[in-house]
Amino acid sequence: MPEPSPSHAGPFALGTFSDGAAAFPGLVAGTRVRDLSGPVASVRALVEDWDTWLPRLHELAAATDGDWHDLADLRVGTPLEPGQILQSGANYRKHVVDLVAAEKESVHGATPEEARADAEKMMDERIRDGVPYLFLGSPRALCGPYDDVVLPALGEQHDWELELALVIGKQGKNIPAAEAMSYVAGYTISNDLTTRDRLYRPDLKAIGTDWFTAKNADTFLPTGPFLVPADFVGDPADLRITLRHNGVVRQDESTKDMIFDIPRLIAYASTTTTLRPGDLLLTGSPAGNGAHWGVFLTPGDVIDAEITGLGHQRNTVRSHA
Repeated sequence: MPEPSPSHAGPFALGTFSDGAAAFPGLVAGTRVRDLSGPVASVRALVEDWDTWLPRLHELAAATDGDWHDLADLRVGTPLEPGQILQSGANYRKHVVDLVAAEKESVHGATPEEARADAEKMMDERIRDGVPYLFLGSPRALCGPYDDVVLPALGEQHDWELELALVIGKQGKNIPAAEAMSYVAGYTISNDLTTRDRLYRPDLKAIGTDWFTAKNADTFLPTGPFLVPADFVGDPADLRITLRHNGVVRQDESTKDMIFDIPRLIAYASTTTTLRPGDLLLTGSPAGNGAHWGVFLTPGDVIDAEITGLGHQRNTVRSHA
């Protein structure tokens, strides 16, 4: 396992750690981690009482007493066990324009200029009149930020999709977009891996996509390393998302390119489901996935991923065998 990176915004962050024994919730301050398992059972429990805990966490981060560990000595797990995992599809403008334009060229015979102009027009209309596209992910797909990604036995086109993820900090239903940011406890990094050649079901063409099979294999959602409180992150609409595959930059985009911003995603999700503390909402992935480059994951590959102020992931890919 690579050495965990303490590079996160603000004076502290939260995570779930292990020193070889049972996992414990921890407060990360610099290169040290304070064990919080005495007063609280999990990071999820902290988030469920976020308004009470946040000022207390500031005090604990500055204190010299307590049970502190060196971050480099610990295994870093997924920051918290989420409730729902809500995932946003087709939510970065350049990414979707590239996909639509490619289809218009290959299927409809449009010139590159015509295809791109049509795709840009579609995105303008979608931003003005459309709504987000959300689907559910499985918590069983989660793995830690430095864990191996294990490729499933079926499928060959295993792809990456790096995303900014937010953690809900209070319960809400039918949340107005103008109030939505007050429901965010913090942010983390998620890589929504997808087996492209298992995404469409030729035996069920009327139904189409198979999100469960393509996106929910074990280890297909590396998440972490930390939950960084929203107060420390700055403007979540101005963060840099960067993914390297075997050292080559494949995704490098600002969250400014989102089609539907975080308030609209939260408002839309909450019209259907009650959002509760600990729910995880992935906000979509920018252009530059493997399908774009014609390159997919194979055993031995290394994925390095980072988002401004949220730390760094490194996952090595291995075979299921």
